[in-house]
This record gives sequence, C-alpha cells and structure tokens, in this order.
Amino acid sequence: MKKRQYTQEFKKEAFKCSLTSGKTIEEVAGDLRISHHNLNRWRTQYCKDAQLAFPGNGKQRHTPQEEKIGRLKKELYDVR
Repeated sequence: MKKRQYTQEFKKEAFKCSLTSGKTIEEVAGDLRISHHNLNRWRTQYCKDAQLAFPGNGKQRHTPQEEKIGRLKKELYDVR
C-alpha cells in the first residue's frame, strides 16, 4: 500500500479551511478525505512557523541560523 502524499498547497488550504469553515477538525478532515491526525499535525506545524512548514519529501527546512550551525558542525567534524 502506497503512502498518500499531499502537496504543500493542499496542506496550507486544509489548514486555512480548518480555521475559517466553522467546522470541527474532524469534519474538515472528513470533507477533505484526510485523517484528522494529519490535519492536527499540519495545523501545529503551520502555527509553529508558517514559512518552514510543509517542506516536502521528508526534508525539514531550516532557518539561516540552523543552516549555519549545521555547516559549522560539519566543518568541525571534517577538521577532527
């Protein structure tokens, strides 16, 4: 069984619908034929940081500071 994948745009629209429709999360999820667990997770991710939410393909987006820390850690590892 193949795991369903949703686009970033779909997730954003589902999030917006869950806020503006006046329906419960379960009702919105049912209308969209998705798990309410997914919708809850997407809402949490979007509320935490909208710009970094839903990067796709399992790749987490990082802030510039996090990217710099990662580069510095790699450089330190290479030097050692």
